[in-house]
Amino acid sequence: MDKWKDRKQPDTLLLFDVDGTLTPARRSVTPEMLELLRVVRKEVVIGFVGGSDLAKQQEQLGPTILSDFDYAFSENGLTAYQKGEQLESQSFIGWLGEEKYKKLVNFLLKYLADIDLPFKRGTFVEFRNGMINVAPPGRNCTVEERNKYEEYDKIHKIRPKLVEALKANFKDFSLTYSIGGQISIDVFPTGWDKTYCLKHVKNDGFKTIHFFGDKAYEGGNDWEIYNHELVIGHSVKNPDDTIKQVKELFPHLFKVGL
Repeated sequence: MDKWKDRKQPDTLLLFDVDGTLTPARRSVTPEMLELLRVVRKEVVIGFVGGSDLAKQQEQLGPTILSDFDYAFSENGLTAYQKGEQLESQSFIGWLGEEKYKKLVNFLLKYLADIDLPFKRGTFVEFRNGMINVAPPGRNCTVEERNKYEEYDKIHKIRPKLVEALKANFKDFSLTYSIGGQISIDVFPTGWDKTYCLKHVKNDGFKTIHFFGDKAYEGGNDWEIYNHELVIGHSVKNPDDTIKQVKELFPHLFKVGL
């Protein structure tokens, strides 16, 4: 654990989901959260893991995230950084192949075109290095529109129905479909969920790994890592709840209850 010898507990790692955990969905991190992370980082090793690419994560967590976190896991860890240095990455399209990829995207575009929603914006299928992100109302929604769609989806089950359609039509593709954020689902090879990031830390000597996430329910994109045998999972409601639970985990750092 020499690489983390500056920490009081170098064998403990805290991993955080991004949307809904460190920040409100697709919004910026607060100064209070940054201060919490700064204090905790003196004690343990910290990292984040999310489905978005690094550019989107930098928009939310700040341009210096590669130095503010010990581990940075974009696209569930398919693009990964340790101490600012990029680790080995994987490619979704390289794994699936162009023909299967086109078949999948063509199905999605036709399916989404036939859904009647209160509004539709732009970027319905976003290609990323390790997955594709599918947003029925389009990723170009405003914050207000995201909030409205999230409530609409809870009633009409647009995303769960899409997941079932994908499972029925692509049984032989070995893909996983995971609901994340407010408006979208992630599509990736089975096994390339957030547990993928654990491959990058398995030889780093951690005895305890905590994970904090707001989608820690079956079908949510935090479910697999939340339940992983090597991980202590913490289900949070929002960033304020994350702060509360981290302070309860390290009361000596924050004088909780005093």
